[in-house]
Amino acid sequence: MSKIDHSLFNANKHALEKEYDVCPDCGSELVMRHSKSGAFLGCASYPACHFIRPLHQHDTSTIKVLDDNPCPQCQSPLAVKNGRFGMFIGCTNFPQCHYIASGHEDDEPQESLPTCPKCKKGELVQRSNKTGKAFYSCDAYPKCKYSLNYPPVPVACEKCNWPVMMRRNFAEGAMLQCPQKSCGHKQPDNLENS
Repeated sequence: MSKIDHSLFNANKHALEKEYDVCPDCGSELVMRHSKSGAFLGCASYPACHFIRPLHQHDTSTIKVLDDNPCPQCQSPLAVKNGRFGMFIGCTNFPQCHYIASGHEDDEPQESLPTCPKCKKGELVQRSNKTGKAFYSCDAYPKCKYSLNYPPVPVACEKCNWPVMMRRNFAEGAMLQCPQKSCGHKQPDNLENS
């Protein structure tokens, strides 16, 4: 009985593999492969051919262009878009402009964030990762890939003089910590108390 079940499984698996297209690089068939990141389609001629394709496309589609709302960075119209992580408002001039509305513009004014200490050209902006956790990165991405996991504060480190510190909560209370791995100095958060 288990031989029949096993052969049915193999037949179904083979039918699934045949559903997919041929490899655009070498003409071999594409088969379903698995990795720690999930399933994907890969060329049956691997390792001679390295073509892969995701099972699910995550293309961003524009739902509605907001002609009356210019992008604050480049003045192109903003648009309501649907992407990998849901709906958002972003610049129609992507990929030249990476502006994405944070959703906090109508709330209380946001604390201004410091200039990027690495490239000294971009500004640090708050973003969210795919799980919704906030992080802070340079708006000159992808040219500058500087990022922090905690809110940046424009205060120089007392030990190494790095121009930006991170505001963190420790057992002893709110502190500023140097983001430089070689330093990591902690100092009292005098801005929090004022």
